[in-house]
Amino acid sequence: MAAACTRLVGFPADNEADLRVQLGRVLPDTRIEADSILPDDVQLDADSLVFMYDSLTTEATVTRLFSICPQAIVVILAATGDQDRAADLMHMGVMDYRFLPCTDEVLSIYARKAGHLAELSKQASSNQKDADTFITENTETRRLLDQVALVAPSNASVLVVGESGTGKERLSRFVHQCSNRRDRAFIAINCAAIPEGILESELFGHEKGAFTGATASRPGKFELAHQGTLLLDEITEMPLHLQAKLLRVLQEGEVDRLGGRAPVSIDVRVIATSNRDIDKAVAEGTFRQDLYYRLNVVTVRLPALRDRTSDIEPLTRHFLEGFSRMYNRPVPHIGEAAMRSMQTHDWPGNVRELENCMHRAFLMCANGEISPEHLALPDAAPSAAPVSSAAASIAAGMSIRDMERALIQETLQHVRGNRTEAARLLGISIRTLRNKLNEFDSGTPLAQESKQQAGARNHSPAGLCNV
Repeated sequence: MAAACTRLVGFPADNEADLRVQLGRVLPDTRIEADSILPDDVQLDADSLVFMYDSLTTEATVTRLFSICPQAIVVILAATGDQDRAADLMHMGVMDYRFLPCTDEVLSIYARKAGHLAELSKQASSNQKDADTFITENTETRRLLDQVALVAPSNASVLVVGESGTGKERLSRFVHQCSNRRDRAFIAINCAAIPEGILESELFGHEKGAFTGATASRPGKFELAHQGTLLLDEITEMPLHLQAKLLRVLQEGEVDRLGGRAPVSIDVRVIATSNRDIDKAVAEGTFRQDLYYRLNVVTVRLPALRDRTSDIEPLTRHFLEGFSRMYNRPVPHIGEAAMRSMQTHDWPGNVRELENCMHRAFLMCANGEISPEHLALPDAAPSAAPVSSAAASIAAGMSIRDMERALIQETLQHVRGNRTEAARLLGISIRTLRNKLNEFDSGTPLAQESKQQAGARNHSPAGLCNV
């Protein structure tokens, strides 16, 4: 299956004409559209393939395109370039980076890949149809959800790892709701919150008289989750002897109740979560390696909130709307100073900390607007407007280089020195930002530096990335 539509963005006239002729020959049934710049109201079909000419604005255009359509299939074509630039753009999510001209075979491979990925995207969307929304506007996280939705209908065990408060249980429920077990039970148990002496009975159940106080038979969580999903939260806190018993349950599909005479057959999909480094726990001998391999069929790594700051605003709105319904009060407005404080806060407690912060701010604000003092963040910015800004430091007669330096310095100050976040706000790659800072420090023009790098790589192959 090939892409139904191909879009060309930013190509010089000669290159665009040659590429149109070539695509018409290779993909005669594909519609071809071209734009000098990406339109503000661009709409992409599910199976569109975007070819983009590499230029100074490529990073910003790719960022905007993925913010509109995270599953966009993008190939960067360049007249010249280097491996570092290719790596940067592919890290942003483009499918490939290649020098012009492309062979007919390569173009047809791109089209087939686009069609295949579009089918997977449609399948993922279908699986998510009745699932509760996992609140995110972050491009990488939205792609992660699509990948999760693809594996959800299987019976494979899923291991969700991430810092405390990132939403691991929420994602586990998302997996369950995207699976074929969505109409069955979802049972969760926190392995760190239950004393060791009780955890075994809670998981596997017990018969009457199995121990002192067992006055009646009781099924465990595995039996209660039969034909559904069982979430083992913070599984790395489970004692070693129970890990061995859990491994047998996963392998045999049956549980032995405490004091029981015969095993009980079960059909359970297991999702496990951990906020610890499991590889380190295995190396230290506190977590069984064979159990790790059994659980590690599909691993989902949830990023920390500080690594997806674009989610702060939508999550804030979501929490405030929830508290508005809870207390039957209007949703308060978030002041610009408060939003700046939240965008620059490190959020060590991640989404859970943000939710608690919004709960506090909702209760404390009396005039319908949330300000920094309502947030009570330890590093909250003062409510007064900032004294300086990039606009204030730009004056008539300044060179482009000085304006660029002022903008970068102001942005770095705004994000408290976080270069990754500064690069995102500026619409450039982290490597480009690093080169700019080195250029400012050394006084060497970037163009001269790029020529030196290109000269050192003049024997690189034309196709930097395999397709």
